[in-house]
Amino acid sequence: MHEWQSILCNLVCPLTFACVIANICVMARGFQILVLSCFIINLTGCNGPEKSEPLWEQVKVGDLAPSQDGEPLSAELLKTINFDIHIFEVPAENIGEFGDLWWMLYTRPLQFNSYDAFSANSFVVRFGQLQIWDRVHNFLVEAGGKKVTTISMLLSDGKANEVAVTRLSNRLVVSYISIDGLKQKTTIGPGTLALRVKAEKVPGSRGVCLVTASPVFSLPITDSIPQLATLAKSREFTFSSATFGLKMGPGDFIILGPEEYLGDQASLGGLFFSKPEGSLFFGEAERKRPERKPAVRILILVCTRIND
Repeated sequence: MHEWQSILCNLVCPLTFACVIANICVMARGFQILVLSCFIINLTGCNGPEKSEPLWEQVKVGDLAPSQDGEPLSAELLKTINFDIHIFEVPAENIGEFGDLWWMLYTRPLQFNSYDAFSANSFVVRFGQLQIWDRVHNFLVEAGGKKVTTISMLLSDGKANEVAVTRLSNRLVVSYISIDGLKQKTTIGPGTLALRVKAEKVPGSRGVCLVTASPVFSLPITDSIPQLATLAKSREFTFSSATFGLKMGPGDFIILGPEEYLGDQASLGGLFFSKPEGSLFFGEAERKRPERKPAVRILILVCTRIND
């Protein structure tokens, strides 16, 4: 009998111990669940979870802008002026008809370093506004003109950029009339003869900018090599006697062309506007076959937008 009690005790004790351990585990797991539930309730509150703010509402414009030396870019850099520059070519034989075009436009807003020198270099510039744009465009088409290209230009306040007019592959001696009315000569090339355009906001005025334009000879600038950039800058030449300026707003435009056709490339006016090698003109009105004719360039600069 004593043996059977010993055997029974040996069987029951492990089972009891296992049951106790199992109960402890269950209670511990229940306690963990209870603690976790209380923690979640504490976080969310009685009204349920709050809606998280969408990512695109958390990002500010300043966060998207690149920074310099760890600082966000100044808002001044967002002040820009937009231009479109349309370049037309017209048969040189029709330049005599442009008196009517100059007559329908205005000179009053324009300012010059010297109007006499500007004209003596065979430059003509006029000012117009959006309401007469169609009349100007129709005149150019009726004169046999064709649009060669349109260039979009974005300028930061106070900065300048250039529109290439003609490229020079060799050195060339060019004559021009200086501000004091004297005939001068300078050697330029190889490089680019361009129209440099600079735009500045007018302090205290919204939607208005001061535009200055100058014919300039320049070389391509390589920023990666400072010595070459300095050399290129030193060889620039600005024809200040043909510089002009005016105040412009969106929808305003200026048209720049020659007073007459100068077939030679030895003068500033001839080099800037004339294309003696000619261009193909289709003569759509007469239904003629395309003909190659000497041409003149006409530049139209349109102010399209000012970001204040």
